[in-house]
Amino acid sequence: MLIEIENKIVTTELFKRKFVCDLNACKGACCVEGDGGAPLTMEEVAIIEENYDKISAHMRPEGIANVAEKGVYYMDDENHAATTLVNGQECSFVYFDESGITKCAIEKAYLQNEIGFKKPISCHLYPIRVKQFNHITALNYEEWHICKPACACGDKLDVPVFKFLKEPLIRAFGTSFYDELLAIEKEIQQ
Repeated sequence: MLIEIENKIVTTELFKRKFVCDLNACKGACCVEGDGGAPLTMEEVAIIEENYDKISAHMRPEGIANVAEKGVYYMDDENHAATTLVNGQECSFVYFDESGITKCAIEKAYLQNEIGFKKPISCHLYPIRVKQFNHITALNYEEWHICKPACACGDKLDVPVFKFLKEPLIRAFGTSFYDELLAIEKEIQQ
C-alpha cells in the first residue's frame, strides 16, 4: 500500500518492516556488494570533489587509485551519478576497520570534524531508496538478502524502518515530514 505525504509517495513497508543495522553480522556488505555504486546528486559530487583531499586521507590505496583513474563518480545505466567502484564491487570510498567491518571514508572525515558532509543521502537512507517521478518523490523499502541480520535485529528490538532512519529522513525531507510519518504510524496501529 502507498501513502501520499506532501509530494511524496511512501510505501507502508516503512512502517511494517523492522530494521536495525547489525554491522557485526553483515560487516557493511551494502558498501561492497550490489550492481552499482551509491547513488549521488550532482551537489554531492561537488561536495565530495571539494573535500576529496580530506576524505582520501581515510581511503584505501585501491580506492585512491580508482578515483585517480575514474573520478569520484560515473553515470549509471539510468544516467544518474553513482560512486565509482573498485573492480566493479566495493565503493571507492570504503575502508575496513580492525574488525573487518566496511566503513565509509567520507563519514570518517565528517566524524573527525574535517568536513561538514556526513555521507551521500542514498547511503544514509538505506534501505530506503528514493526515486523521482516528475514532481513526485517515491520512498520504497529495498529488501536485500544481505540485510537479513538487520531485519532480525529490528524484529528483536521492534524498530520500524522509518524510526531507525529518523536522522536521514529529517536530513532529506525535514522535521514536518518525519512528524507526518509518526502520525501515520499511529493511524496504522489503530
